[in-house]
Amino acid sequence: MTVPRDFQEPARCRPDLVIGRDELFGQAREQLARGRSVLLHGPAGIGKSTVLRALATEYGETAHTVLRCSATESESHLPFLALADLFGLVLDDVSDKLPAAQRTALESALTGRGESTLQRDGLALRLAVLSVLRALAAEGPVLVVADDMQWLDPASLELLGFAARRLGDIPVRMLCAVRTDGPEYDRHLRVLPPDSLAVRFHPLTRAQTAALLDHRGYTGLQRSTVRDIHRTSGGNPFYALELGRALTESPVPPRPGDPLPVPTSLRALVLSRLEMLSAEARRTLLVASAGARPTPALLHAAGRGDAEAEMAQAAALGLLATEAEGPAVRFAHPLISAALYAEAPAQERRDAHRALSTAASDPIERARHLALATNGTDPEVAARLAEAAALARDRGAPSMAASLGLLSARHTPADSVPAPDVRRLAAAEDAITAGELDLARDIARDVLTRATVPADRVRAWIIVIDTAGHAMTEVDAVFPQALADAGDDPELLALIRYQLAWRALLVEGDFDRARAEAARSAALAERAGDRYNELMALAFQAQIETLMGHPDAPATIKRALKEPQDPRVACHHNGAGYSRFRWLIMSDQLPEARATVTALLREVRRRGSVESEVHFLRGVAETELRSGHCGRALDLARESLMMARDTGIGEVASAVLASFAEASGGNVDRALDLAREAVDHAEENGDQMYESRGLTALGYAQLVAGDAQGAVRSLRRVRELEQGLGITDPARGRWQGDLAEALVRIGETGEAQDVIDVTRVNALRLGRESVLAVLDRAEALVRAARGEHDAALVQLTSVQDRLAKLGHGLEEARAAFALAQLRTRRPGPTSYDEAARLFRRCRALPWLRQVEAAALDRPVEPEPAHTLAPDGLESLEGLASMERQVAALVMEGATNREIAARLFISVKTVEATLTRVYRKLGIRSRVDIVRLAAGRRP
Repeated sequence: MTVPRDFQEPARCRPDLVIGRDELFGQAREQLARGRSVLLHGPAGIGKSTVLRALATEYGETAHTVLRCSATESESHLPFLALADLFGLVLDDVSDKLPAAQRTALESALTGRGESTLQRDGLALRLAVLSVLRALAAEGPVLVVADDMQWLDPASLELLGFAARRLGDIPVRMLCAVRTDGPEYDRHLRVLPPDSLAVRFHPLTRAQTAALLDHRGYTGLQRSTVRDIHRTSGGNPFYALELGRALTESPVPPRPGDPLPVPTSLRALVLSRLEMLSAEARRTLLVASAGARPTPALLHAAGRGDAEAEMAQAAALGLLATEAEGPAVRFAHPLISAALYAEAPAQERRDAHRALSTAASDPIERARHLALATNGTDPEVAARLAEAAALARDRGAPSMAASLGLLSARHTPADSVPAPDVRRLAAAEDAITAGELDLARDIARDVLTRATVPADRVRAWIIVIDTAGHAMTEVDAVFPQALADAGDDPELLALIRYQLAWRALLVEGDFDRARAEAARSAALAERAGDRYNELMALAFQAQIETLMGHPDAPATIKRALKEPQDPRVACHHNGAGYSRFRWLIMSDQLPEARATVTALLREVRRRGSVESEVHFLRGVAETELRSGHCGRALDLARESLMMARDTGIGEVASAVLASFAEASGGNVDRALDLAREAVDHAEENGDQMYESRGLTALGYAQLVAGDAQGAVRSLRRVRELEQGLGITDPARGRWQGDLAEALVRIGETGEAQDVIDVTRVNALRLGRESVLAVLDRAEALVRAARGEHDAALVQLTSVQDRLAKLGHGLEEARAAFALAQLRTRRPGPTSYDEAARLFRRCRALPWLRQVEAAALDRPVEPEPAHTLAPDGLESLEGLASMERQVAALVMEGATNREIAARLFISVKTVEATLTRVYRKLGIRSRVDIVRLAAGRRP
């Protein structure tokens, strides 16, 4: 995309905190830490200067000298100005170290006295810049910081490039930033040393944009508004902040469907270009900005007969993209379209929408444009909008359905049937489906300020409760009001009893009451003939019974799956399909569980149900984790967490699962942070269920991290919570084996056996085969700790085979690891091969690192005496364990790559170890090690 120069951010400081730039910040930091240089590049306002300042602050502390320069467009014609900024304060300190000719040329260039030019004093000036940098570096490391390189004068750039190419190993690092709109950063990179790293800045994601707005104090914005800011700004931090500022300063927030207020600071970036357009071309662009997917054909149908010529005029001014990317008309930046629309008079906007209301081919688009072209109420327009909302809902576009529903309510006369508030509540329910909880809550509370019809009020109260998520203590006061509004209406009471069942489970941790409330809701809904809510209540009852290990769970699931079904329940995250998935995964039927939840995920994605998508993503990730596909599970868990944070839906649950996935296949420190975050949020929400799940994840991560004491503390607390909650099914959390293993590690074998014995009773009662196998693995560790090694080996061998048959790949690998650890008396480094192979197959990197550490810490017995001469063995005695292993394998004739594979280390580690071996043995090469093996002194 090519954008004119004046459509750029002014050179001024942006936010102090680096947000959404962790990866590229890490790349630049690593490069600078190695003593090398970095070029940051990207479009205006993208955050280069922010990152440059942060890096300069961090690495400026380690530098002896920091040289800085920055320029503006108006200064770029002044020769040697950047050089004067860099050397002006240090020249006096080093001038006496420069040859006379170089000193004279440089002083003349920097002070303006004399007539020094690149043509006249070229060589002297070039050598002078190089000499200054060498002189400064002789005193300590030098950091050169240059922002806005595109405005640096050509003479200074030429001199810096000459010096940079000749610095070699001299400790001079360059940290530069340049504005680019594409890949044209090469000529700027040539100003830096040859081994410099170019870091490209890309637009922020929606979640990163939201974090930036929050950091700068623009809080309280609805997620739909943040989505609009992200789309309009194109992910540009500067533009996003300016739009956020305009919103907070606006006395009236925009209604859904209305354009964002574009501040004068941003309009000014494009209005000068718009003034160069003809009046007809501006009208054509206005129609394009009002359309969702404008094309030349659409513009012609909307009455813009000369659209091609007018678009060519706009493209020549940089307002439209010039790339050939299909028939769509594309603005060079979304902000241009927003500014153009915001600047147009209201009547011209309505005219544009009126033209599009007949020109658009899609009925949803036609209805939307008709609404935006109409002032006041109009029952016909309202009806068309309601039909369009239903169509958008069926297409899986609930966010569009919510927007259309609100437009429909706005145009509905007060005495119409259905009433405006009925349409508003439908829009709020669509907003919940789309994950726009704050919008839904605002709509419901607005309706409650005037609604008098009991059904409308109860429906609004349910929306308020739904948007609270797991933080149900925040809406405790709602339930009495909702019950009072419901009176003795069974249909309305069924809705409230269903929510009370959730409250009993999440807040009180009372499974019996939750089950009773769900059953009561189902009975009330059946009496009222409300099949949808009857099925939802039955599905929830089945979930509770599954968690309780209640024998009625399979029968309740069958009732919930009985015909007639409601398609809205079939793929709902609290519907019978998900209840069946939970039952399958807890019963070790992993292939069936994967097929079930994958089909559910596919359907909700088609429907556009964001809330259910977040839940089902977690379900697929959990299934992959149980199956030992840790890499796939990690990707899915991260995707679910990102969606949860973006929408505010299921953040605690997604953090818990992401913690498990990180501890199994990613970063253990990250797993610990996520688990602690989940526990903190669950405690704040009064959610005992997810406090237990968060502590389970924390205990597992602590176990993987080697913190057995911490794991015991966390998992003992889980045991207390679940005993209080009445959870008896060990397949719900699967923490018992980890607690027993952690107890063995700290020497509490008696308590470990008690945990195993108590859990085994329920696991046998419920037929939880994988739980029983994991308990047997933990019991084998107890036996080994008591000296019963042979019995432990037999038990572990059986456990590994059982877990393999059940398809629990990660648990199978853990059993193989435990088995290898018990066989420490067997010689050779290959006794851990099976565990390493299984963990590699699972891509369980944290566990694989444990295997490598265990293999390297083991003392390795020497080869039989007849294969090594006495002198060779004696020579290795002074080496460390790792060094002896590497040297012994070299004596066998193994290559560095073969050694790395056998010892589970990198080739570089092998090379470094050999260097230490050479030094300690007073030899020079691998050949000398082989001579030692033959008993000959090298």
